[in-house]
Amino acid sequence: MAPAGLAGIVLVLHTADVLHAFAIMEKEDVFKKTPCPAFLMFENAAYLADMSFELPCNCKPEEVTSVVWYFQKHMGSQQTRVLTDFEGTLIVDSSSIKVGSDMLRRFSIRMFSLIVFRVQVEDSGHYICGTKHGDFFYGYDVDVQASKGIDVAFADRNQHPQEDHDETQLTVFTVFWDWTTCNRCDVRGEQRRIGLCYIKSAYLLRRYRTTTAQVASCGSSSIPRQFRGLFQHRKAEVVIRSCTKPCRKKKSSKKGEASISDVISKLGEKPWVPDVPVQFHKQSLGSGLIISCPGARPEHAVAWDKDSTRLYLTRYLIRINGSMRVYIDHGNHLHIRFAQLSDRGTYYCWREGQMVAGFRLSVVYESRRKRSLDDPETLYAVKVILTSYVLITILFAVIHVVRCCLYAFRCTAVK
Repeated sequence: MAPAGLAGIVLVLHTADVLHAFAIMEKEDVFKKTPCPAFLMFENAAYLADMSFELPCNCKPEEVTSVVWYFQKHMGSQQTRVLTDFEGTLIVDSSSIKVGSDMLRRFSIRMFSLIVFRVQVEDSGHYICGTKHGDFFYGYDVDVQASKGIDVAFADRNQHPQEDHDETQLTVFTVFWDWTTCNRCDVRGEQRRIGLCYIKSAYLLRRYRTTTAQVASCGSSSIPRQFRGLFQHRKAEVVIRSCTKPCRKKKSSKKGEASISDVISKLGEKPWVPDVPVQFHKQSLGSGLIISCPGARPEHAVAWDKDSTRLYLTRYLIRINGSMRVYIDHGNHLHIRFAQLSDRGTYYCWREGQMVAGFRLSVVYESRRKRSLDDPETLYAVKVILTSYVLITILFAVIHVVRCCLYAFRCTAVK
């Protein structure tokens, strides 16, 4: 190889080393601006169940090149979970995360930050950034509030969220996030606003750092134990209202093609079909089905349609009425319990105001189908049977008690 070529390669490698060193210096400058406290503090953060959160390690010594994250349910607990591969580089595919899976399968560490996917109430606790040698730099007090049984209010019906609750030593109130974007376009859509439970008190523990002075989320460890019984029944809430927004204009493909398509559609030979990918699915009659919107997260604005029928949250949100066979949960999943022949059709999914996918559902009858005890349908049937048996037993006992009382009354009257 020519000397000039070797010189060029050396120059390129030297330049790459300089750029790499410059990038490391840029990362270190971030931590130079945030010195670690001498006494470990915990920053309060609140989330809704089934969401994902990211906790940055806001400070660390410059010489530390990888961090280890620790989790403690309660401060001072002997049970501490290590959330790392001891290299600080664990990467998890969020699309493969299943609800209810162990936390050790739902976290990732990227650029010293801890990311936990689809958090559950059990994930509430203390998260500490440190090293594998036991040095601690920064801590978080994470409060995951339950989405099950969340209070729902519809602004179009003049319904109002929960009112503030005042006690002698604290005030309980709701902090709302911003409204989501409209979940449909060119037609009436809906917006959602999530509110989490917070309290204000002058008696919060000083070791916990909050965004606003004397204010912490209702599940925070900074709240003294004697206060927690005053608001334990307070729930997170969601407010829903109607909205409209125009769709983004698409470029027309060929001149005259749209008008020809409109003419054919008017003649009834080619009905309008959304231009989105459609997945085909076959479901057994009487079984249950849960459909997820591709790429959607619980905090996204998601909507569902069945063919040309809008499945609005005002009617199909979970627990709107006592007996719902088809409903949408707070994680934006569409549930169909005990599939019937009338459920056949194409279900379209909207994400952030744009239609993104369709699911062509066909319901078929299967003469032989083995059910296990952990099937949702089996559990539901067992629950109904046991409840009916208990009610019949109670009714039977009440009838006999009444008959005995009447018989004793008659005997007394005769004497």
